[in-house]
Amino acid sequence: MKIVEVSTKKQLKDFLALPYLLYKNDTYWVPPLKSEQKKMFDGRKNPMLSYCDYVYFLAYNNNKPVGRIAAFIDSHYNDHWETSIGNFGSYECIQNPEISQALLSAARDWLTERNMNVLRGPISFESQNWGFIVDGFDRPPMIMSPYNPSYYNFQMENFGLLKVKDLEVFGGKSAGYILPERFKRHYDRLKEKYGIKIRTISKKQMERDVRIITDLTNRSINGNWGFVPVSLEEADNIAKEMKPIVDPSVIFILESFGEPIGYSIALPDINVILKNLNGRLFPFGIFKLLCGLKKINNYRLWALGIVEGFQRRGLDTFLYLHTYETLKKRNCYLEANYILEDNYVMKDAVLKLGMEKVRTYRVYEMEIK
Repeated sequence: MKIVEVSTKKQLKDFLALPYLLYKNDTYWVPPLKSEQKKMFDGRKNPMLSYCDYVYFLAYNNNKPVGRIAAFIDSHYNDHWETSIGNFGSYECIQNPEISQALLSAARDWLTERNMNVLRGPISFESQNWGFIVDGFDRPPMIMSPYNPSYYNFQMENFGLLKVKDLEVFGGKSAGYILPERFKRHYDRLKEKYGIKIRTISKKQMERDVRIITDLTNRSINGNWGFVPVSLEEADNIAKEMKPIVDPSVIFILESFGEPIGYSIALPDINVILKNLNGRLFPFGIFKLLCGLKKINNYRLWALGIVEGFQRRGLDTFLYLHTYETLKKRNCYLEANYILEDNYVMKDAVLKLGMEKVRTYRVYEMEIK
């Protein structure tokens, strides 16, 4: 067994191909599009990598790839929080403790050499894609959500990594949903008091609305654990990538007397289509994707924020309710993915809306210096 730093086209090809080999017989794994995976790990095409120092490691056994890991330093995160945290992600490994230890050691040592004092992960190069599943293995992952076998958690613990934060997932069906009476009582009062109006985004003015949402994101959750400021370049890139699949009817901007103060984004779960494409759009996958979009009835509540000064006033209720009311007509399943384990306000809101906890992701860390 040997660990190599990815430096050739052949090694990068092996790095990208490994998940498709490891999970080929897994019932729940959803093969991501290979073209998108290439972009994600390409420093010229993924804006996040432009401000990260990063490296990819690959484990070989008898000349066959059996494990991989990325180590990186997110300068935006460390500058924002005034920390020296190094991250690992894109972790995949066969059920072998020696190989697991070697991969994690390679990431740790690389980060230590660059004066990082904490190792944290798994964190992906894809937005809102963090953690290993620790419970709720009985379902496939939703769009832009991680997936892993249960033994990855044992590999983390055996290396000495400890839980730093759990990310919880809640789900519920829109069919038969009845608005709780207490929400009805407060709705009109809050609407009048704060001059509330709520609108959906416009595909024709996507750039304008994406920039509004980017500003709201950076103002509303900048104190949240794990937050990294979103650059306009990143936001424009996300908008470009997501534009073909977004459903504007469930992306809302909340205004108070004409001033944007909050937003929510629900994404159609294209994983239900990707499941059968084997990672390829061409030659026929693109038609399956386009034809299947209108039939999707699973959605991920991907992001929600209210700017400071309007938080803890019940205004997020408008976003939840309008999302549910829109999806109610379609007999949809909605998953709030994810909510920080100690975000009791948001957890309380989704529980009162009748959602149930369905999965937990865990992020680990350890001191390395």
